Formats: sequence, structure tokens, C-alpha cells
Amino acid sequence: MATPTRHDEIINIISRRRQVSVQELTERLKVSEVTIRKDLSFLEEQGYLMRTHGGARLAEDIGRLHSISTRREAHTAEKCAIAKAAASLLNEGDTILIDAGSTCATLAHAIRDMNLRVITNSLDVMMELADSHTISLHSVGGSYRMDAGSFIGPAAEESLQQYRIDSCFIGTPAFTSDGVFSSQNTIESHFKSQALKISKRRIVLSDQTKYNKTTFSVFSRAEDIDILVVDNSFEGIEKLRSLGIEVLVAEEADSNC
Repeated sequence: MATPTRHDEIINIISRRRQVSVQELTERLKVSEVTIRKDLSFLEEQGYLMRTHGGARLAEDIGRLHSISTRREAHTAEKCAIAKAAASLLNEGDTILIDAGSTCATLAHAIRDMNLRVITNSLDVMMELADSHTISLHSVGGSYRMDAGSFIGPAAEESLQQYRIDSCFIGTPAFTSDGVFSSQNTIESHFKSQALKISKRRIVLSDQTKYNKTTFSVFSRAEDIDILVVDNSFEGIEKLRSLGIEVLVAEEADSNC
């Protein structure tokens, strides 16, 4: 079994180079091609990289990734207000998908007493809803990404195809005034894109701090989004509405979720 030290070194090399070959890794780390290929397969499952013909490329902007515990503790009042506004969009009996992320987990708390079918790739959402007597909870498979508390990859995306989703609620680490939504991780971005494609109504949740920022991998553009739910400090409403996105502004920040 590969040691964490070698995995860390592979991640460091790819984060600097963005792309690297199996041959180069073999020469630099003084191990066999078979060992390197096993390492790359493992790191791809964790969401750090994507395999290419003869090598691998970076799947996420590691330098800009904040831990999930840090994200849970930031802007909690705004997230509570956004979650309540998002919950108001739902009807009893709906089938919904809730994405990974701290705002999405706050939404899970807000809807735990509603009669809903909830599909999720988020461990936090599962834990929040696990003891609800009114939620029919369904999880997707896939590889667990510890940094985001999410299940991603081909198995997760294939699992999505089993469901007819009325509304999906997607988190975003960044979006621009031109309606470009992005994530730090390419594999996670692909999951978000697939969820948007199969959902009847497509909803993104975000606070003001994510606005006019960009991250590593684009997962959607304005035409892929129906509703953006934001906190009441958001300043880009008219610009995004001009792109065809309905912007729902939450009421005053509220820490009582």
C-alpha cells in the first residue's frame, strides 16, 4: 500500500505542473510504473486529479480549497436566511436533490420536517436528515471526497440517472457577473453539471462572498440556472436577472436556523 508521503508528493508535483506523465513520476519518485498507476487511481478516486493517457492532470485548485469545517463556521446567519428562502420554494411531496456544501447542509436542516424525497451526495446532508420521520432519504454512490464531505465520480453520476428530480439545490464556491459558476474540483463540477441537466428546476444557493470570483472548474452558465438564492447583501441582482436568472433575495440574515 502506498504511503501518504508519496501521495502528498504526487499532489505537490501535479499542483505545480498541472499535468505530469507516469514516466516522469516513476523517475522522480523511484518506484515502478505499476505503483504510480495505482497511486494515480487512488488519488483520482479522492478527487485530487484526473487520469489522462499516460499520466494525470490536476482536478482541483488545492491552494484555494478551505476545509469543510471552516466553511461550516463562516457566514452562518446568511446561510440560515438563504436556506429558509430556498425551503419556501418547495411543496410537500417534491423530489429534490441537495448538493454538498455548508449552505446546502443548512437547507437540509431547514426542510427536515417537510414531507419530501431527498437525494444527496453530501455526508452532512445525510447526517442531518437521517433521523427525520418525514424525509425519504436517498444517497448516491461514488468516491468519498473528504475535503468537501461529498461523494463524486462516475458511480455517483450514474446513480443520478435513476431519479426524476423536481428541483436541485446546488452550492457554488464562486460565480461571476456574467453568470459563470465554478468549483475548485473538476470531478465535483461534473457531478453538479449532471445534476443540473436532469432536474426540472435548477436552483443555486450562494452568499455575497462568492460573487465576482472564479475558481478552477466551470460547472454551469446562466442558461443552465433557473433561480439563484442569495442573502440580502447581494449587489448583482439586476445584472444576473438580465441574463435570465431569477434572483431570490433572502430576508435579513438570521442565525436561528
